[in-house]
Amino acid sequence: MTLLRRPRAVLSRHRPWPLCRQCSGVALDMGSARTRAWVSGRGMILDVPTVTFPGAGAVYPIQRGSIVDTQGTARMLDRLLGHRLPRFTRPVVVVTAPVLGGPAYRTEARSAVEVLRPRSVLTVPSARAVALGAGADLSRPLLVMDIGAHLTEVVLLVDGAVFDARRTALGTGDIDDTTPSARIGEALADMTTSMLRQDGTSLTVDALSRGPLLAGGGALRPEITCRLADRLHVPLRAVPAPHTAAVR
Repeated sequence: MTLLRRPRAVLSRHRPWPLCRQCSGVALDMGSARTRAWVSGRGMILDVPTVTFPGAGAVYPIQRGSIVDTQGTARMLDRLLGHRLPRFTRPVVVVTAPVLGGPAYRTEARSAVEVLRPRSVLTVPSARAVALGAGADLSRPLLVMDIGAHLTEVVLLVDGAVFDARRTALGTGDIDDTTPSARIGEALADMTTSMLRQDGTSLTVDALSRGPLLAGGGALRPEITCRLADRLHVPLRAVPAPHTAAVR
């Protein structure tokens, strides 16, 4: 007689979300218009408006590259991510930061992220995050232009580190009858020209000759990129999915 044995359950090494203990990395890009989150083992899980609570009377805790309401930012992160993270894991959280946000932004971001009970918090300049996500060659000077909703930065990376940067509190969310799209292209060109004039080396020239790397929602606006190309007379390279480039 053959005995039929019930097969023992085989436990997968990779458990379904949210019980996967290996899914412990979170990348956050908190802009003044939208907040995006990428989680290891899951990919992009959030691309939502940056508001403490949605609906009427919404409060915007981040404005033009500055965290103006740290507690409100923490409440937003708890609402958006608190129930999505693994229950028994303290994640490593990587936060992209505006290059010229300074120590104040990094300090406020670290404070807000504590609501997620992180094991550690790392801050990375947004331009560097964009370059890494795009797989750019960082052994050569690279110019990154991040055109957001309410903030635009031009950053020169040398050996992967920030060498020079410019910013303007202007973005695609400001476009209206009084602020045409071409104005953003002009601002980008002016910041790049200023960088060229003040650079006593050939680094900016070398980076510009390679063609600037474009990220942010503005990289998808031809009225901006065409104006910029007309002014600089160099090839422009938009990264794949430029609006989410900083967290991929």
